[in-house]
Amino acid sequence: MQAAKKLAIMGCATMALYLLTVSGAAERLGDLAAERLGDKRMKNVVVVRETPAPTAAPMPLRVMATEAPAHPAMAETESQVLPEMAPMEQAEAAPEQETADSGEILETTIQGGLSVNNATAYWVDVTEILSAGPGLSLPQGEPQILIIHTHSSEAYTQAGLDRYEPSDTNRTENTEFNIVRIGDELTEIFQQAGLNVIHDRGIYDYPSYTGSYTRSGQAIEQYLRDYPSIQMVIDIHRDALGTDDVVYKTMAEEDGVCASQVMLLIGTDESGLEHPNWRQNLAVALYMQNAVNARHPTLMRPIALVQQRYNQHLSPGSMILEVGSNGNTLQEALAAIRLFGQAAAPALADLVG
Repeated sequence: MQAAKKLAIMGCATMALYLLTVSGAAERLGDLAAERLGDKRMKNVVVVRETPAPTAAPMPLRVMATEAPAHPAMAETESQVLPEMAPMEQAEAAPEQETADSGEILETTIQGGLSVNNATAYWVDVTEILSAGPGLSLPQGEPQILIIHTHSSEAYTQAGLDRYEPSDTNRTENTEFNIVRIGDELTEIFQQAGLNVIHDRGIYDYPSYTGSYTRSGQAIEQYLRDYPSIQMVIDIHRDALGTDDVVYKTMAEEDGVCASQVMLLIGTDESGLEHPNWRQNLAVALYMQNAVNARHPTLMRPIALVQQRYNQHLSPGSMILEVGSNGNTLQEALAAIRLFGQAAAPALADLVG
């Protein structure tokens, strides 16, 4: 009887393994196991696997009949973290993988340059988009650019004289030390280049993180009503990279400068929400990425193209700008935004007319 039971169990296991193999599930389970066994893998870094080249000639921004890619950790919806959110906010809000201040901090440089980390099913031809140009004109003598911060209390690892009273892990309402300070710096650089910028220094994620994109979206809509000349909306954040045990700080490898890296994030309509401007936004982002990469080849991480829209449907020329991560210091982020601004500002000034 005992031998019969063993044979029955072995038979069931063999059949299960066969079914997993023919369905492809075994390969996916193996990938999952490999990811979980990775030593201190960064949660917010997408591992890009090679896929076969398309058989047809690639056309820019066409939907490809390919399997939908895995969602990157950075594109998870806030509903997974905050289930009580309203339905629209669940589909759009950007989560963070915050870690304790006591976690080990490791440096990393994410290879980027002129590239797109595509987490959608849309086919993107970078060369063709760049050849077509940004398709954006900034009006002379009127407000052109709005800088805002949906997660305004985002801050950096405290170091040196940069000390603040935290409202949460790596967060503070003190605008001298949070992401608003980065916006101050970029605003000044853009204005010195002759650009007309409005900087909203309001706090939209405190005391409640829930609904932050709804609140910042309402503010953007009001600015666009008051200043219809605005053609660009830049929502500045800082990223969060790490696990429970380790926090990563992104570092550019530019001579003589100790700076974090910078990333542009572009949303699409793949979530099912209306977003007619995303192709325009991507063209502007690639235009800026190209200008910055020409001067600082290691500063920019790949552009992130994601399914959610993050309020970017409200205006052409909209994007999220991620400056450093929670492992970086404020001074490293300030150095990064100066490099970025000084390279991007002349390129944007060329669009005025």
